[in-house]
Amino acid sequence: MSQESDAVRVRTLFISDVHLGTKGCQAELLIDFLRHYDADTVFLVGDIIDGWRLKSGWYWPQAHNDVVQKLLRKVRKGARLIYVPGNHDEFLRDYVGSNFGGIDIVEHAIHETADGKRYLVIHGDHFDLVVRHAKWLALLGDWAYGAALTINTYLNVVRRRLGLTYWSLSAWAKLKVKNAVNYIGRFEELLASEARRHEVDGVICGHIHHAAMHDDFGVRYVNTGDWVESCTALVEHYDGSLEILNWSGRMPQRAAMAGEPVTEQPPRTAKAARVAA
Repeated sequence: MSQESDAVRVRTLFISDVHLGTKGCQAELLIDFLRHYDADTVFLVGDIIDGWRLKSGWYWPQAHNDVVQKLLRKVRKGARLIYVPGNHDEFLRDYVGSNFGGIDIVEHAIHETADGKRYLVIHGDHFDLVVRHAKWLALLGDWAYGAALTINTYLNVVRRRLGLTYWSLSAWAKLKVKNAVNYIGRFEELLASEARRHEVDGVICGHIHHAAMHDDFGVRYVNTGDWVESCTALVEHYDGSLEILNWSGRMPQRAAMAGEPVTEQPPRTAKAARVAA
């Protein structure tokens, strides 16, 4: 029996911030995750393709193409796929309301879980004041972020040779720098307010590459994380419960690409709690 036939079935899968088209994208880990999980509905919560980076130089290895093919295969097998564009794939916002090959492109969505809870599904960049009011600064920050990821790549080459799993320098810094921590808190608060404005029970978003699930602002705030730093996704089980899965400990960084042996490890999970990105 194939590995995919043994995949865990969930009601809904939420993935964001894959950043296909960049060297920081952990495509091999995402492919491995998609082999292990199938869903009735898949939400792509923005920044799946990094149009910003592709404009400055084309980078699209086979693994990135494999991610796209893996998602399309789920559609062919009957999954509903809903794409909520973000700021890095904002070119798709011109096609909101369209359906391409079974993929619905929407500005935002209201998702009702099996237990009757209603969630606003939105990327979240409209609530990032830097992106909204100073795009030049956002682009500068994107360049600096790319530089940090380059450093991170070399760091993880060393970690892989030592038999260690992927670790994100940029994610660690994000949690240590006071201004970054304050920024995350303000972002979460704004998204929670938007959920209340829509009169729903919570919000599911991405954008800031920081997976979390909590009720600190009176409604449920859920951030799916990303596939650059934390390698996390959100799943809804058939009882309506939500769970953040952390796949970063699944295998050493880029081991599959390098053709080295991969040591299978169980995924780390966190229910209804903050997850370290």
